Amino acid sequence: MKAFEFKNVSFIRDKQMLLHNVNWSIETSENWAIIGLNGAGKTLLLQLICGYLWPTKGQLVVLNQVFGEASIPELQRRIGWVSTALQYRMKNGETAEKIVLSGKFASIGIYQDYTNKELEQAKMILKNAGGESLIGKKYAVLSQGERQLVLISRALMANPELLILDEPCNGLDLFAREKLLSQIQHISEQENRPTLLYVTHHTEEILPCFNHLMLLKDGEIFAKGTQSELFNEENFANFYAEPIQIIPLKDKRFAVYPK
Repeated sequence: MKAFEFKNVSFIRDKQMLLHNVNWSIETSENWAIIGLNGAGKTLLLQLICGYLWPTKGQLVVLNQVFGEASIPELQRRIGWVSTALQYRMKNGETAEKIVLSGKFASIGIYQDYTNKELEQAKMILKNAGGESLIGKKYAVLSQGERQLVLISRALMANPELLILDEPCNGLDLFAREKLLSQIQHISEQENRPTLLYVTHHTEEILPCFNHLMLLKDGEIFAKGTQSELFNEENFANFYAEPIQIIPLKDKRFAVYPK
């Protein structure tokens, strides 16, 4: 089954072509990372996948739902989207597990009745994601990295079929970043995990679990394929239009630097 499929999709705003003729599909068994510079169109792609924007041209199918025929609100409940911007909308007085639980209701804060079983489920999801020590702590005292882990767990509470991680390491220091990445790798190894889509500027954040890679440049797909196919100096030098060097890191990760 495909998680989503773009067929000749373009997006135009104010007579400007921001995405051009995108053809891209991913299987539910795959995890993908997207790399692109500022203005490449990464956020537009995510907004299209989540149904916040619609293609100007072409066809988009997400989780077997064809845009123009599907119920977008129902589709959105099947997709988790985590970004740094979401951090600032949470309530500081809520405990970590209550914020995770709010993901069941897709709300900021909890206004519905819930059962002890549902609260225990939220704690278990947080524990399985590597955040057991956060249970009982108020959101206000959590570090930025801990907040991101809570938001990822919140997205998992809704049992999404597709989980989008939109530059989740922005603003994290070196150690917080590595801890969060380790927890994302752990989530990818869980049974019944969602399809993962990771968006970043930084190649060193791309974990082994992201077995496929897409390079986006100026609103067009520059290249797509497996990590082993794309991670070479020729591809990235052409992508950035600058001489670069690729430096191997631990755990089958790579950093790209100007030469």
